[in-house]
Amino acid sequence: MPKKNMNRKVAKLGLIAAALLNIGGVLLFSRAFTNTAINNADPVVMSNFGLMMIVVWGFAYLGAAFIDSNIKWLAAAYAVEKLVYVVVWIIWHSNNSVVQLYSTDAFAGVFFSIYGLNDLLFMLFFGWIFYCNGH
Repeated sequence: MPKKNMNRKVAKLGLIAAALLNIGGVLLFSRAFTNTAINNADPVVMSNFGLMMIVVWGFAYLGAAFIDSNIKWLAAAYAVEKLVYVVVWIIWHSNNSVVQLYSTDAFAGVFFSIYGLNDLLFMLFFGWIFYCNGH
């Protein structure tokens, strides 16, 4: 785990938090994959398959939390994965109205309001793990 500016406990807790937010967030806002408003708002990225893959990433973060050796390159992969979701979120917001989505379904509106910000924060966190493991 990281050697500089971040101890192992902080990295572990951050990875667990990322896992819980991915898994719990998807299950909550998608109402256990039954909220079609999320699917309809972005049928490619947020299809039920796409949502399930977000949950799978959550389990990958959880697994990494319990690795005792260096996870530098794993953290780099996680940072890139989060970057992809941030870019997709920005593009979605440039082409769609979250206000309109709120009128369709409040859970979907909240989900599309926050998921990119969440991913940005964890992208920076994973980048920090990568950086700290290299020095």
